[in-house]
Amino acid sequence: MTAEQRRRAVTYLRTSRRASLRRACRLLGIGRSSYGYASRRAERDAPVRARLRVLAGQRPRWGVPRLHWLLLREGLVRNHKRTERLYREEQLTLRRRRGRPRVAVPRVAPDAPRRPGERWSVDFVHDTLADGRVFRCLTVVDDFTRECPLIVVDASLTGGRVGEALDRAAGARRLPAWIVCDNGPEFTSRAFLAWAQRRGVRLQFIRPGKPVENAYVESFNGRFRDECLNEQWFLSLADARELIERWRRDYNAARPHSGLAGRTPAEFLLVCDALTPSPDP
Repeated sequence: MTAEQRRRAVTYLRTSRRASLRRACRLLGIGRSSYGYASRRAERDAPVRARLRVLAGQRPRWGVPRLHWLLLREGLVRNHKRTERLYREEQLTLRRRRGRPRVAVPRVAPDAPRRPGERWSVDFVHDTLADGRVFRCLTVVDDFTRECPLIVVDASLTGGRVGEALDRAAGARRLPAWIVCDNGPEFTSRAFLAWAQRRGVRLQFIRPGKPVENAYVESFNGRFRDECLNEQWFLSLADARELIERWRRDYNAARPHSGLAGRTPAEFLLVCDALTPSPDP
């Protein structure tokens, strides 16, 4: 029996059986001081519990590990077990979205990038507006920092427009040496191949039917679908662009990433910049 169960049993003996406090505590094997102890756990947990509810409401598709990272950064908790206990007590457990069964296949691990901006991964995600019109999202991910430089939202995206979007994503930075993509018509079009040749970017095409070879952007697309597309109701293309851009910035600046030891992509990029030696004058 736990201490709390023993206290309840002592209370039962005193009220129902008219036993004295001394006799009831002796029968249940609990000290009188322990019986009179009032736990302060609820008082200590109140601010953490309230903040956890707020964060879970703001991030409806975040699980307990990322919510714990946020509480840890705010100095509210130290041990993950406390966060997990309050998470269960508040019944915030995510409802897992079931997918169709998949056949297990051997995974081919590509060479890992060694520095920021060395390799990007690109892919397309589809969704619909409130009126049923379909739109496409071009997602771009830096494989080293997990940063998302750009998400392009439009009804149609050709190979030429993909190249223009990647130029915008590079901005003041240089384009990557490699871009990983699938064999879709936009990436195999003459316009996109010509763009890559002009920019000196080498294309790494995955094998047909092997999305695991483009795992970085596929993982990002899963988070993008779960935390943004499935949670929003887009009234128009302009509305979709605004909400998706807001989510992209939040992803880069505020979302802890398990592959980056709990850092956000922006924080990890700052660490990489600090460790990179400055060029000789």
